[in-house]
Amino acid sequence: MVADRQYQEDHLRDTQLNVSQPLLVVLHGATASGKTSLAVQLAERFSGEIVSCDSVAVYRDLEIGTAKPSPEERARVPHHMLDVIAPDQPYTAGDYARAARTSVAAIAARENLPIVAGGTGLYLHALLDGLFPGPQRSEPLRQRLRQQSNKRGTDYLAKVLRRLDPVSAARIHPNDAPKLIRAIEVSIAARQPMSAAWKAGRDPLRGFRILRLGLNPPRAELYVRINERAEDMFSHGLVEETEHLLARYGPDCRPLTSLGYKQAILLLRGELTRKAAIAATQQAHRNYAKRQATWFRNEPEVYWLDGFGNDAAIVQGAMHLVENQLRTYRKTKREARDGSVRRPSVG
Repeated sequence: MVADRQYQEDHLRDTQLNVSQPLLVVLHGATASGKTSLAVQLAERFSGEIVSCDSVAVYRDLEIGTAKPSPEERARVPHHMLDVIAPDQPYTAGDYARAARTSVAAIAARENLPIVAGGTGLYLHALLDGLFPGPQRSEPLRQRLRQQSNKRGTDYLAKVLRRLDPVSAARIHPNDAPKLIRAIEVSIAARQPMSAAWKAGRDPLRGFRILRLGLNPPRAELYVRINERAEDMFSHGLVEETEHLLARYGPDCRPLTSLGYKQAILLLRGELTRKAAIAATQQAHRNYAKRQATWFRNEPEVYWLDGFGNDAAIVQGAMHLVENQLRTYRKTKREARDGSVRRPSVG
């Protein structure tokens, strides 16, 4: 805990003292909280470009079940990290972090405002804080774990991980076999819990002053929106899209285990009725929103906005916060150009 606290203090010092660094806005919150709407409005107001932070939206051909920004929203402002890879290709948090950092740097080089928006906590962690250099994959170990999972269920994997790394086990859903397997693999290969290994050897993003904005709408209202969105997905062709993806990429395509697509597959197999598939999708997204809230509540230095991203008061408050940060940056840059800036003392 001491090492991790020191890491956070060093990172905070870097971002606060270096006010001459360009601003990076990070917008996060639960699914259906209005992140896209707010990000687009901020980007239009401040000459911004949006960098998506969503582990499913990176895949091409997955549209309805991912709730990607609409074509109209994408036409209003530039978007990055959408549709970057085929769904049958592997893609990791490390892959995302490298590509997203390149996008953020390019946006800043154009003197535009980079705005990272999304709800995948691990991807955001990889982008901002860096990931530890994990061990190479062990296919023999992975195969044994997959066999045990098929034979005894993912509960067995969750039990093994709880014994090896209780912290990671608490963060990973007990049905997420790929993440459970990776966490077990890392813990065994590193000879220490994966959560402990994360605290060492990280490469945090540098060169930016980070403003974190979090959306925190009332839970009951959020759940209403989640339920409506899930129902809309089925009304607008999620089952048909899933059927097409199955035909093209096969049932072992990992993104098809994500929320919505998983339930649509069960419907296509006759294991769920349409009504039951919609209800299961709604419940899965509500559970996901709870996990997101837990993850983001542990993020440091977040300005929490108590509402949805399309609420007028929330938009106004977010714009005020961004404007204040940009005003400080512009003032510091002007003073540096005029040769009158004073360096802050550190000690």
